[in-house]
Amino acid sequence: MISWLEHSLSEGAVLLLTGALLGYWLFRWRETHLRAAIKLSEEAILEDARREAETITRECRLAANEEALKLREQGEKALAARRRELADLEHRVAQREALINGQLEGLVNQEKNLRERQLEFQKGQADLQGAQKELAQLITLRKEQLQRLSHLSETEARTLFLKEIEEECLGDAGDLSRHIMESAKTKTEEQARRIISLAIQRYAGAHTFETTTATVALQGDEIKGRIIGREGRNIRAFEAATGITVLIDDTPNAVVLSGFDPVRREIARESMQRLITDGRIHPTRIEEVVAKVSQEMDEAIVRAGEEALYKLGLTSMHVEVVKLMGRLRFRHSFSQNILDHSIEVAQLTGLMASELGLDVLAAKRAGLLHDIGKAINHEVEGSHAIIGADFIKRYGESEEVVNGVASHHDEVPHTNLFGILVSAADAISASRPGARSETMATYIKRLENLERIGLSFPGVDKCFAVQAGRELRVVVHPNQVNDEQASALARNLARKIEDELQYPGQIRVTVVRETRCIEFAK
Repeated sequence: MISWLEHSLSEGAVLLLTGALLGYWLFRWRETHLRAAIKLSEEAILEDARREAETITRECRLAANEEALKLREQGEKALAARRRELADLEHRVAQREALINGQLEGLVNQEKNLRERQLEFQKGQADLQGAQKELAQLITLRKEQLQRLSHLSETEARTLFLKEIEEECLGDAGDLSRHIMESAKTKTEEQARRIISLAIQRYAGAHTFETTTATVALQGDEIKGRIIGREGRNIRAFEAATGITVLIDDTPNAVVLSGFDPVRREIARESMQRLITDGRIHPTRIEEVVAKVSQEMDEAIVRAGEEALYKLGLTSMHVEVVKLMGRLRFRHSFSQNILDHSIEVAQLTGLMASELGLDVLAAKRAGLLHDIGKAINHEVEGSHAIIGADFIKRYGESEEVVNGVASHHDEVPHTNLFGILVSAADAISASRPGARSETMATYIKRLENLERIGLSFPGVDKCFAVQAGRELRVVVHPNQVNDEQASALARNLARKIEDELQYPGQIRVTVVRETRCIEFAK
């Protein structure tokens, strides 16, 4: 039993020792393998780090190379641009230097020429001074001889000689001027007619306000506030819809509408009256009323043109021509309605054409359409005769009618007699008494200006504007103005009136010179 126990203990000790040795060996083996695995992992990490470092280094090197190439290219471009600028600058400097050299050479040549001319001038001046001295000696010698022969002093001879020369020159000038005036009267009658017709069309500036405004009467001043509206919205809407300026001032019971287009002004006047009568004044209502009045105005314009054709017994015209002709109903020249004037010219032209055996209807068409250019928008450049002829030509009027319209102010050559007949009828219609009346202010101002111009000449005693400003009578001092000077004074007065005044028709200038000898028998 004891031996078995000892034997068991010895076996247990051997097994324990063997297990301890085996555990130690396993531990050592595991530790060795663990260290090897750690070493392999470290080496793999280091390898990965090395590869990543090499990749980063390679990428940085490539980026640095690319940046260096880019900077190099930019530097080369900047250098090339700078070289080109320097080359251009050198070229401009060279050109400027060449120009300066050329100018210097020119200045040197000019200076040389100036020196030569100066020498020539000095030489010529010396010769001239010698000639002047010689001439002065000859004049002195001639005066002495004349004084010995005439027994007159130098002052007396000069006065007598100048007086004779003055009288001779005045006589020759008077004869020449009378000859020129008589020749002009006989040879330039047609030109005088044109000048008179153009003078009729001239316009006095003080008349502008009255011909470009329309006044609308109000029942009371309280309506002005409603016309203006809150913050001015009504008046702005009205002006935008009509194109006419509304003037509201301290004038009692009145509103003034201002605009150069007579048709727009008439539309604005009628619209304003309807709005005031209706009482509803606001932007929407304003637009409705203006649109309705504009439509009615277009219809009235066409009716006016058709009525003119009916009065003259003419065949139909193109609707655009009729419409434009109807617009003349709202245009005036010195208070003469242009459409009525055109109808009157057409009738006169037709009468004269019938006496000459011409086409009466064509003559009436030319007379009716002669002022149609005045209704065309002012933005179209040219005289009313030319643009009117171009307009009717586009709408099928015959060549003889077109030429009659274009030539009635002699701006184009006459190809037939219609232009001459229209010009004569136009002058007759415009210059007849009462055709084109003037306002009182314009009339009085013209009379005052006429008398002022007459009194501005020396030798004038009295001056009177008579026959409603159609004649200026000037009374001169007979001892200061002789007959030849009176004729010259009349011409000078007429020219000064033409230069300074604007008037229709013509003004007759009459210079009166008389000598009254009065004695008393005692």
